[in-house]
Amino acid sequence: MPVNTLAIIILLGSFFAMVFLRFPIAYAVGISSVLCMLNLGANLNDVCRLMVKGISSFSLMAVPFFITMGVLMGTGGISEKLIDLSDSCVGWMRGGLAMVNIVASYFFGGISGSASADTASLGSILIPMMVDQGYDADFSTAVTITSSCEGLLVPPSHNMVIYATTAGGVSVGSLFLAGYLPGAVLAISLMVGAYIISVKRSYPKGEPFNLKTFFKQFLRSFWALAAVIIVVIGVVAGFFTATESAAIAVIYSLIVSVFIYKGLDWKGVWKVLDNCVSTLSIVLILIATSAVFGNCLTMLHIPDLAAKAITSISTNKYVVIMLLNIILLLLGCIMDMAPIILIATPILLPVAMNVCGLDPIQFGIMMVLNCGIGLLTPPVGAVLFIGSAVGKTPIEKVVKATLPFYLCMIVALLLVSYIPAISLILPMKLAGYVPFHL
Repeated sequence: MPVNTLAIIILLGSFFAMVFLRFPIAYAVGISSVLCMLNLGANLNDVCRLMVKGISSFSLMAVPFFITMGVLMGTGGISEKLIDLSDSCVGWMRGGLAMVNIVASYFFGGISGSASADTASLGSILIPMMVDQGYDADFSTAVTITSSCEGLLVPPSHNMVIYATTAGGVSVGSLFLAGYLPGAVLAISLMVGAYIISVKRSYPKGEPFNLKTFFKQFLRSFWALAAVIIVVIGVVAGFFTATESAAIAVIYSLIVSVFIYKGLDWKGVWKVLDNCVSTLSIVLILIATSAVFGNCLTMLHIPDLAAKAITSISTNKYVVIMLLNIILLLLGCIMDMAPIILIATPILLPVAMNVCGLDPIQFGIMMVLNCGIGLLTPPVGAVLFIGSAVGKTPIEKVVKATLPFYLCMIVALLLVSYIPAISLILPMKLAGYVPFHL
């Protein structure tokens, strides 16, 4: 058996075996990489060198800052204000609280950048509120978990920073801009699904729309929404880098949470920072071990082999795009979001660009949305489990209630996959971005 073939079997076979055995994903990535390098006769000093190199990136410094910003704002008393703002916008519709849930997730996602934080924070308020007003608990939970995925697309999202770093040469500012319209498409798709179900089940309406109330709630929420403006406009306009903007956003979030909204005291701030360190340690270990894994993929020419395998099925770009989505959706069923981005990007991005002519930014949005759907699918779906716990509803019921919303999310995914303008129009118009195929 050729050495490279054996090394590929060892790398991928041991990795997936450990994933199915429920090893921590960072350990699965690291151990499989070490076994592969031992088979290739590489010096194990290279493992340490590659791990250090993997996290020695200035742009990656934005990740801990964005995580800290999201946790500060998420625990700083802004959830209720964003819910009130959303209620003033769409609460008048049939199934008004479901619509409020979806719109609030769009606003809150732009602050937290995390589907888990969105589900835990907004869900703890909105799910009991919806149940009290006559909504089914499983429906309320399904709306909460699916709408939370909007936060992965709406900037600032630390997962987009990870993708930009892994893809290499992708503008973080342009990637941030690219997420707004796909996030809106996902929100509208979910609102259509929620409205149809609400009409069938005769869920209640809210108060009629009032312009005065809307402006009042907007002013109350302004300080929270301004954090996103600082980050996105600052990066796109070139005032500072993504890392610098993230650091500024942390300071701003601290001031808003402690002194303006007063949702946190200094004791709470230290607790928030402790939680951030715990989260960050997991992310950085994963990034470090993924650098070794990515090096093994390159040494073994796995991206080229993957391209040949996919194009052997079809060379039609529309079929290949569908295959890429199916691969990412299947990976989402067994892996968390960050590992998929770190491992799959070096393999699938060349296929997307060279076979399908997809722009790296469009593919990044596709990947993030696919991974978001994966967060809702068993057996690994973290957001699914969080939603079930917050909504006090069995997972089986939540999955059943989520089925119509899976369809809505797939519709949004197909639109993003086959209509490049949804992802690229804002970067082109506002940041002067030139797409790959032009």
